Amino acid sequence: MTKNKMAGLAGCAVLALGLAACGSSSSSSSSSSATTSASGGGAATISGAGSTFAAPVYEQWASAQSGLTVNYQSVGSGAGITEFESKTVDFGASDPPLKPADEQAIAKNGSPAVQIPMFLGAITVSYSLPGVKTGLKLDGKTIADIYLGKVKTWNDAEIKALNPGVSLPATAITVIHRSDSSGTTAGFTGFLAAVDAEFKSKVGEGKDVQWPTGTGAKGNAGVAGAVQQTAGAVGYVEQAYALQHNFTYAAVKNKAGQFVAPTLASASAAAQSVTVPTNLAIKIKNPGGAMSYPITSQTFIIVSKDLCKVGIPGGEGAAKGVVKFLDYGLGQGQAILSQADYAALPAAILAKSKQAVAGLQCNGASLGG
Repeated sequence: MTKNKMAGLAGCAVLALGLAACGSSSSSSSSSSATTSASGGGAATISGAGSTFAAPVYEQWASAQSGLTVNYQSVGSGAGITEFESKTVDFGASDPPLKPADEQAIAKNGSPAVQIPMFLGAITVSYSLPGVKTGLKLDGKTIADIYLGKVKTWNDAEIKALNPGVSLPATAITVIHRSDSSGTTAGFTGFLAAVDAEFKSKVGEGKDVQWPTGTGAKGNAGVAGAVQQTAGAVGYVEQAYALQHNFTYAAVKNKAGQFVAPTLASASAAAQSVTVPTNLAIKIKNPGGAMSYPITSQTFIIVSKDLCKVGIPGGEGAAKGVVKFLDYGLGQGQAILSQADYAALPAAILAKSKQAVAGLQCNGASLGG
């Protein structure tokens, strides 16, 4: 994946085997193409919106399939759920699981929500500090104190205590955070709230929080760009974006007391002991295990159980296209996740995701899966 592709994810990702206009009406585009598919000819078009964390993967999965065009708006988890609730897209994409209020709002459209775990990824604590290599050690309390505005320079005693022998400059820390409703924010704040009582009480956790300090940027790509351009900056950035920009990032202390770098293996390890509830609303939050990277996020695709009953924008053709996309992502797509620097689902969670897809319907009839 090129840097040019990654930069394009800041506003809107168009994922296609064909031509589509970024920012065009996904509803009208999907309806036209999907109707053709339902009547027996042509390729299907489906539309989705949400997570910027997941956007590089959905681009990769879409380009690997024939007969399917995927128009995906990389607008953040919160905005994606809002668009799905208002029935302007065929599926939503969110990193945190749905809140009960969202499940109720979706159900009012005529069919219950189904949230399907798709894959995993690490959220890095990336920094721009000339002369300090990747591998700077940080723990949850120190990261929380940086984002609370209590640790203001890179040679602060808290950071020095974790990095003996490292020459740390007196450079001021510029804090970068998300400005939009973000699943990456939910994952990052979830970790900090779990390990630091002051952060939990003053900031809390979720897709939208009131930051006491720092500068906001939109999307993972926006935060990545701000960190890259600002000496002394720190920001929470999904691993694929960090790697594409050749960022330096910290090893973070996990629940077992180990400083672990964000890798595919450590992200996958973080999900091994996750309990899977009946609605598949998994949530990785300060996981156990010596090899687990502690700031790891899951991501979901959100659909209605009966896609046609709720009036999916593209009709039956789009409903079949959504299932095709899900089947690919949970099948061959898992094997190529590493090419975009994401981790596959553990076998137990993957099996439940596939089962959920197999239960999707169009006007009461099975769509397969």
